[in-house]
Amino acid sequence: MKKKNLDRRKKLKLKIRKKIFGTPEKPRLVVFRSNKHIYAQIVDDINHKTLLQVSTLSKDVKQKIDGVSGKVAKAKIVGNVIAENAKNLNISKVVFDRGGYLYHGRVKAVAEGAREGGLKF
Repeated sequence: MKKKNLDRRKKLKLKIRKKIFGTPEKPRLVVFRSNKHIYAQIVDDINHKTLLQVSTLSKDVKQKIDGVSGKVAKAKIVGNVIAENAKNLNISKVVFDRGGYLYHGRVKAVAEGAREGGLKF
């Protein structure tokens, strides 16, 4: 059952990646979620560079999520922090890559947090 779900997500991820492409002007905001943590990256696909990365394991995020309960609330904070850091790099527009996950729960919370932080997609 678990392998079947992973194969399904990989197929979806490839299908999404065919259509979504990050440029230096409008990079790709990638979301990955594990059972415990959520990760968000802003990637420039033309130059093959990760411009910035934030997760629930990052030092600046750990301070903000102390006392916050629930993975969805923590994911929203990750979205907010990545938007703040993107502003420092003069990035205001991104393309959202949900990574084969459903746009629901933690993935949606990252997107909403990034929107609240000022990113447009």
